[in-house]
Amino acid sequence: MEDLFAARALRDQSLTRRQLEDLPSGAHSLIDCDLEEIDLSGLDLTGWHFERCTLRKCDLTDARLADSRWTSCRGAFANFTGADASEARFTACDFNNASFRRAVLTSASFTGSKLTGADFTDARAMDLSFEESLLINAKLVDFSFRRLTISKVDFSQADLRKCDFRQAILDDCSLRDANVAGSRFDGADLRSADLGGLRLVDAGLFRGATISRDQAGQLLGELGLNVR
Repeated sequence: MEDLFAARALRDQSLTRRQLEDLPSGAHSLIDCDLEEIDLSGLDLTGWHFERCTLRKCDLTDARLADSRWTSCRGAFANFTGADASEARFTACDFNNASFRRAVLTSASFTGSKLTGADFTDARAMDLSFEESLLINAKLVDFSFRRLTISKVDFSQADLRKCDFRQAILDDCSLRDANVAGSRFDGADLRSADLGGLRLVDAGLFRGATISRDQAGQLLGELGLNVR
């Protein structure tokens, strides 16, 4: 399989939509290619590999990206709206302020990636996983993280309204100043999470969750109570 992708690899090129459309059918590998501001909407890129590619403001609206692989790509403000990226793998990528609105992200994963300000509104995200990634100020309303182990993810200032964290384990994660209104944390293990900025109105959401003694003291202090 690796030999097949090597034979179909395009390297160090500034590509156009027409050039990609003219490639033989099947998956291809793009390495160090420039796709900045290119309109790739609706294209079938199933199984393609993208490595160290520039995709700033690239339009991938409604593209078919199932089983695609993205490694060390840079795509600030890229548009994945409505794209089918099921089982896609994003590793060490920077997609700050990208839009994944209404995208299909079933069984997709983001590892070691920067997603600050990314918009996941209305995405279909069953079994979507994040690990060692930045989701600062991201929009993740109504997501389910139930029973998942989430490791080293920064949700600071993220919109996490109505999310389901029941029985989840947040390992070295941050929820600092996140909007968690309406979210559920029953049975969640939050002992290594940063819960700074919790408001009094949010305190009841964490009923049934496990926190450490140090966290309890910190939270009581932030809620205006004196801990002695």
